[in-house]
Amino acid sequence: MTERPKILVTQKVPAAVYPLLEAIGDVERNDEEGGIWSHEELLRRAPGHDYIFSLLTDTIDTHFLEACAAATPRLRIVANMAVGYDNIDVDTATRLGITVSNTPGVLSDTTADLAFGLLLAVARRIPEAEGFLRSGEYSGWGPLLFCGTDVHHATLGIIGAGRIGTLMSRRAQGFEMTVLYHNTHRLSEEEEDLYHFSYRPLEQLLQQSDFVSIHVPYSSLTYHLIGKRELQMMKPTAYLINTARGPIVDEKALVRALQAGKIAGAGLDVYEREPAVEPELLQMENVVLLPHIASASLATRTRMATMACDNIVAYHYGQYPPNILNPEVLR
Repeated sequence: MTERPKILVTQKVPAAVYPLLEAIGDVERNDEEGGIWSHEELLRRAPGHDYIFSLLTDTIDTHFLEACAAATPRLRIVANMAVGYDNIDVDTATRLGITVSNTPGVLSDTTADLAFGLLLAVARRIPEAEGFLRSGEYSGWGPLLFCGTDVHHATLGIIGAGRIGTLMSRRAQGFEMTVLYHNTHRLSEEEEDLYHFSYRPLEQLLQQSDFVSIHVPYSSLTYHLIGKRELQMMKPTAYLINTARGPIVDEKALVRALQAGKIAGAGLDVYEREPAVEPELLQMENVVLLPHIASASLATRTRMATMACDNIVAYHYGQYPPNILNPEVLR
């Protein structure tokens, strides 16, 4: 490539990224704090860029990719600053010869921290109790004031035994929890021993767990994996934790289950129609709601951004991006 490539950064990201990108190309960037371009705005701006640094809230669909592939210069790589890449039509990108990459591994510990924090927060009614105190209602200790649910010695059911699921199990060991897991493929006996896991079919895991934490990737196979039927299998004293992807849980079914007392509560960091949240959830004191911050430590977000940048830089210099999702494009 004789001219400097044109690079589009679709949202404001950690500052460490920009010098690395500016060293290899001309950067157009979205500098709005928390600003997310609409799909229409993104589609207006993106064609004519060689490289796109995207985030999970950007919809990189067939129409978008075809428009970018037809422009001059044509799009060559989409580097997604996320582990998940359900926002990108990878099949279409591959057909059009566009490389796609992600940022796996780097956020696993931080996400597991947050998932366990959500579990503790909803079980021990921490946000509810803090709001009570801040509102001036606290007048002294009482034997039944904000009694919650014990986490120690309880049973944790983990759906998805990948990086984050196994790290969640390690955190549970500090609370002497019994840990069950369900996974597409059962782990080896050595791995089960290492992570203190006991395998269960999904139905049994739901029936036996005091806390159910979701750690599977989102796909057509996991859409509404937890719906009305699955929620009815859970204990009425159990809690659901979701830090994976919102559409894995049927949010309307979750509302009905909470309203009917089918489960005790939920801790959610992701939502089926983000950024929208089912209005009923906002009114429930037994639900802790966070704005998709599972990987939101400055150190982790900086590593994610740098990893996405590394994928672009490697491509620029004719190397395989370290985290390429469709290597057949470069063969």
